[in-house]
Amino acid sequence: MSSKMRAILVKDGKGPIENLFIGEAERPSPGPGMVLVKVKAFGLNGMDLLQREGRYPMPPSSPTIMGVEFSGTVVQPRASRGAYGEYVEVRHRNLIRKPAHLSWVDAAGIMENYITAFQGLVFLTGIKAGDDVLIHAGASGVGVAAIQLARFYGANTVIATASSKEKLDMLLAMPNGATHAVNYRTQDFAEEVKTITSGKGVDIVIDMVGQSHWQKNIASLAFDGQMALLAFLSGSVVKEVDLAPVIFKRLRIQGSTLRARSADYHAELIGRFKAEAFDSITGSSGDGRIRTYIHKVYPWTQIQEAHREMEASKNSGKIVLEFD
Repeated sequence: MSSKMRAILVKDGKGPIENLFIGEAERPSPGPGMVLVKVKAFGLNGMDLLQREGRYPMPPSSPTIMGVEFSGTVVQPRASRGAYGEYVEVRHRNLIRKPAHLSWVDAAGIMENYITAFQGLVFLTGIKAGDDVLIHAGASGVGVAAIQLARFYGANTVIATASSKEKLDMLLAMPNGATHAVNYRTQDFAEEVKTITSGKGVDIVIDMVGQSHWQKNIASLAFDGQMALLAFLSGSVVKEVDLAPVIFKRLRIQGSTLRARSADYHAELIGRFKAEAFDSITGSSGDGRIRTYIHKVYPWTQIQEAHREMEASKNSGKIVLEFD
């Protein structure tokens, strides 16, 4: 096996979409506790756009190759590098065997989205049956996953926000989708939450937007409510924050990332996700309680087009790229 592999790289280490190119990189070498996987397909995530622009740190183990979720076949035991290459090195404890009913494309779009959503809903906020939940960026990969997981765990209402009628219609039409949908561009989602919950507010907010939604998130939360802040797509600086509602409503606000967590944390999180939810996921043509939603599939050589699609916020569901 050659010591080189094809991979998607970024000219000058960061930059616009046009800086993405296909080149050669060192193939990952085996290491203790690791396996080497030949990638079949990989999912595109908002994190990838930030990394390309230099606004999110690349993993120390792979400082030049992006990508955090993939599907593929183990080719060398005891081999975490980026999934934007033909081969990826990953801890064996972080792998889940692909069931026969899932295609490589379906499988490639599950892990980052569902693990992120599962961490926010289960690990951080401890969702329970009867909770009212507000989920932002509802049509994103993480949003679609979080909506279905909230329903899976017995939420009373699942209110999703998105930016267009087409996206809202899709979220409401999903078999286990949102119970209510709000266009955050044309509606005040905090007021809508109050109406939907008869003035109570929601028990849980899952937010990946940040600055622009902060004030209305606080207003949307019920007494003893919780917010999991998983990203800040609109910015991280909130001016003139009033702390009074946080105290008087007894709110709990917790931020989290996945990359900086320990290997044991990752293994525990993935293991619990596998035990509780993964086996209920069916493919994009399935009818399970949780299913994948694939927006579009690109050949991996069309990485620039895929980034443009996500950057323009055109996707409802997951963008996946396939290796030839």
